[in-house]
Amino acid sequence: MDYRMYDLIEKKKHNVTLTEDEILWMITEYTAGRIPDYQMSAMTMAIWFNGMTDEETTWLTMAMAKSGEMLDLSSIPGTKLDKHSTGGIGDKTTLIVTPILAALKVPVAKMSGRGLGFTGGTVDKLESIPGLRSDFSEEEFLRIVREVGFIDAAQTKELAPADKLLYALRDVTATVDSLPLIASSIMSKKLASGADRIVLDVKCGSGAFMQDPKSARELAGQMIRIGELAGRKVVAVISDMNEPLGHAVGNTVEVLEAMEVLRGKGEERLRELCLTIAVEMLQLSDQARSSREEAVEAVEETVRSGAAYEKFLEYVRAVGGDADYIRNAVEHVSGGEIPESPVETEQPVPVLSEKEGYLAACNNAEVGMTSVMLGAGREKKGDSIDMEAGILILKKLGDYVKKGETLAVLYTKKPEVLPAAKARLLAAYNISDEKPGTGPVILDILR
Repeated sequence: MDYRMYDLIEKKKHNVTLTEDEILWMITEYTAGRIPDYQMSAMTMAIWFNGMTDEETTWLTMAMAKSGEMLDLSSIPGTKLDKHSTGGIGDKTTLIVTPILAALKVPVAKMSGRGLGFTGGTVDKLESIPGLRSDFSEEEFLRIVREVGFIDAAQTKELAPADKLLYALRDVTATVDSLPLIASSIMSKKLASGADRIVLDVKCGSGAFMQDPKSARELAGQMIRIGELAGRKVVAVISDMNEPLGHAVGNTVEVLEAMEVLRGKGEERLRELCLTIAVEMLQLSDQARSSREEAVEAVEETVRSGAAYEKFLEYVRAVGGDADYIRNAVEHVSGGEIPESPVETEQPVPVLSEKEGYLAACNNAEVGMTSVMLGAGREKKGDSIDMEAGILILKKLGDYVKKGETLAVLYTKKPEVLPAAKARLLAAYNISDEKPGTGPVILDILR
């Protein structure tokens, strides 16, 4: 049946619920180019003001998921898992969690994005490994999951094309920050990817899209409800993003920090978040343990035994990457949580504290933008990345720092940006005479 976009805009303007058929027609026609941007802009603004019901949001999600390819993972034995992070600074959890699950014989079929703005992309981090591929045909994608146990591929152009069009439109019409539109954007890609069970890492804080725990819980709850109505089991971990996750911000530096965690070392908060996500995914799988304590022990054992680290190297080899590069680089930084110089080809530049006191707060988005200035990220699509540029944060919130003490180390091939980058990073931190209370990295788990 044909509808008129004018009539649908009129309905949503007056907060009248759209039907499943109306939403499917709207997304189909818009993806085909038969609904102009100005009408879809009016619709997204009406949604921004009036919201959507859970049913409407699910119908929108499914329509966007079905606007392109829907991956069929049935040739992979067992229950297939996926994870998604809503984005943050220093977030290398996927690099750690997926080989842990694969070592436990839990297949993870994951597609990831590239970084844009102050948030890094998992695909960029993986591609910092020489020779590693991230673009695969569907046949290759399925074969690698069957043979290795996991994959972390670049999202294909055919996956949820309606979401790409809608997001680009929302980005320039001030309608990005709508919960139903955020939830449907994320979940449409996850449902199109074909996984049976999904664990979401919903970030909140100064380095995340959701600024406070209440908003993060609302978004997580909406995505869980979408999953339920679409026949998927979804669990959401709410995590803190008020400072960088771990010590490293960049591409190569984050891969090397992830390897430290896979070898039983690494920063405590990063380890805790990764192990928590891995446990939640394990308990959703066919390999679930009889108790949470047993699941925690199983996850930790894959790290202690080296099985997860070796599984990551197996994946690197399977997708054309240089596993010896990883081994050699890990040996170079081994021996401490904070390597003095993890990237041999770049000169480390210290950032010295101008005050004495406790690190009380961090504008985490500014830390991310500092890494972009250094060359580690993109300000706009198509920008090139210096894989070896980045930041090592030596002090964490609650730590005491002396005047003149090294707060962080910068890596860049662009010496001309160093004065501004140093100033921006220093301005991102608030130093206080009083020691602040520090909160947990895991704020909640919603099932």
